[in-house]
Amino acid sequence: MSMSLELDFYAMMIQPMRDELTQIGFRELKTPEEVDSVMDNKSGTTLVVVNSVCGCAGGIARPGIAMALENERRPDNLVTVFAGQEKEATARAREYFKNNPPSSPSVWLFKDGQLVNQLHRSDIEGTSAQHVAGRLKEMFNTYC
Repeated sequence: MSMSLELDFYAMMIQPMRDELTQIGFRELKTPEEVDSVMDNKSGTTLVVVNSVCGCAGGIARPGIAMALENERRPDNLVTVFAGQEKEATARAREYFKNNPPSSPSVWLFKDGQLVNQLHRSDIEGTSAQHVAGRLKEMFNTYC
C-alpha cells in the first residue's frame, strides 16, 4: 500500500472519532493559528478536549463529554484538537495548559482566559463515562 493510500485509510478510520465530538457541537482546531484565535478570546468559558484514538477516549471520555453537555450549564465554546494527528495544533493547545504534562485524552476548562479545571487521562482511564460526565457537570455548574 502506498504511503498516500495508507494515510487516507488511517484518516478514514479515525473520522468517526472526530465526528463523536463535532456532531455534538465541538469545533476542530487544526492549526496553531486556529488555537490562538480561540484562546485569545478572554471572555466566557471554553472547553478544550484533547481527543485521541485510545480506548479510554472512545469508551469513556467522548461518551462522558456528550452526557455532560446535556447539563443546563455548559461552556460557551467547545473546541478540540486531536493528539497524534494535528501535532502542531495540539502542541500549541498544550502551551495553554501551563505546567501540566501532555495528556490525552484530556479536558481543559478555561474561564475568561484562565485555566480553571481539567481532567487528565489519569482522571479518565479506569473510570466510566458516567464518572467523567459527573466531574464535568460539577465543573460546568461551578464555572459556567
